[in-house]
Amino acid sequence: MSEFSPPRLTSMLAPLTWVSALLLAGCAVTAVTPPQPPAAPAQFKETGLWQRAEGTSETVPDAWWKLFKDPVLDDLQGKLVLGNENLKSAVAQVAQARASLDASRAAQWPTLGAGLSATRSVSAGTAPDGESIRSGPANAVNLTANASWEIDLWGRLSQASSSNEAKLQASMDDLAAARLSMQATLAQSYFSMRTFEAQQALYERNLTAYARSLALTQARYDAGVAVRTDVLQAQTQLKTAQAQLADAIAQRAQMEHAIAVLLGQAPSVFFITRTGTLPDTPTVPTLLPSTLLQRRPDIAAAERRVAAAYAQIGVADAAYFPALTLSASAGYRGASLGDIVSAPNLLWSIGPALAQSLFDGGAKRAASDQALASADQATANYRQSVLTALQEVEDNLALADQLREAVQLQREALSLAQTTLTITTEQYREGTVSYLNVVAAQTAALNSELSVLSVRTRELSAINQLLKNVAGRWQDSPTP
Repeated sequence: MSEFSPPRLTSMLAPLTWVSALLLAGCAVTAVTPPQPPAAPAQFKETGLWQRAEGTSETVPDAWWKLFKDPVLDDLQGKLVLGNENLKSAVAQVAQARASLDASRAAQWPTLGAGLSATRSVSAGTAPDGESIRSGPANAVNLTANASWEIDLWGRLSQASSSNEAKLQASMDDLAAARLSMQATLAQSYFSMRTFEAQQALYERNLTAYARSLALTQARYDAGVAVRTDVLQAQTQLKTAQAQLADAIAQRAQMEHAIAVLLGQAPSVFFITRTGTLPDTPTVPTLLPSTLLQRRPDIAAAERRVAAAYAQIGVADAAYFPALTLSASAGYRGASLGDIVSAPNLLWSIGPALAQSLFDGGAKRAASDQALASADQATANYRQSVLTALQEVEDNLALADQLREAVQLQREALSLAQTTLTITTEQYREGTVSYLNVVAAQTAALNSELSVLSVRTRELSAINQLLKNVAGRWQDSPTP
């Protein structure tokens, strides 16, 4: 038996429909527009050809490190994505954000439910004459279905969905940023390892030369044409080079261990064949497109968090308005399951409901203030990310430019030091200079060669960081 007839239902819903329409027409807009992103400078101080770009949808290239033309580095980078545990954690965060978005979207749809229950009961009552009566056991079977749907009048549900969508995109950008960061870290660790290998080879070559110098000095001392201090200086130089060699071997091993951990492998079972040579140095182009803000995933993630925070303001503001829910239920109630589905046993109901909190002790105001503060924080973080990115580009542009010149100058200094060493050694053989001159020349030559390695490593590091700063690629030097 129905609770009310359809005409009666229509007459009850009509006023509420008009009230809802009036509320919609007069309600405040809960969606809040985020502020505009900070503008990039028209040009960078360190390269006047860096021009601002229009919008772009470029993403981080998959193999930007191939600019260094090192097959071993290429192979290691391929293993990084599969084995790095930090990247696996970032992937899980993306999955979590996607599930949150699905949940917020599901809240915008009606919910449906069904139930089946059976009871057997005895009831007691009082007859008209005051005598107590007791009814026999009775069966009751209920078969019900119900539905409810919250009408998103004020945008609370849609704003929550927008917030979660922005958070999902931020998580995806975080994953891209983490992958780019791990790739750059791996490249830097690889460069350092190869530098220590080159130092090891250098010390080994110098040990051979120092051993020959010691033999020469010892022979001259035995012949009475050299003093004891010459032999002691030669021995000191040999021992010092041996200690430096041991240190280079240890540091090379540590870098190999660090690479193993980056790849998600145990250091004890990970080995890289020693080559003793550094990768090629890519040429930094003089023309760089200003796609930094659009292409860097960490900046994109910060911008998406601003959008998510401003959407949460809309969610908080929507709490000031009543919630409208449409609900309906239908079912059958009878004494037995066999004949429950019949017209006499039919029950149903349908109707809207408005709910509004009249007093909450300032909870809604606090939630709104919290959302506003979170949006301000996200905006400040975003702007700081942009400024930091601009600084990083400026720094590494300057470094890459100056270190390229420094490498050439240091190579020239090395050539001069080696020539000086050759001349001084011959002069010592002829007895025209003391061994102290030979030691000074050998030290200068060794330090010059070490400086070449150091400056080359710094140049590779600066270019590696610059590639990371511009999300892995410059436009006029495409990734192979």
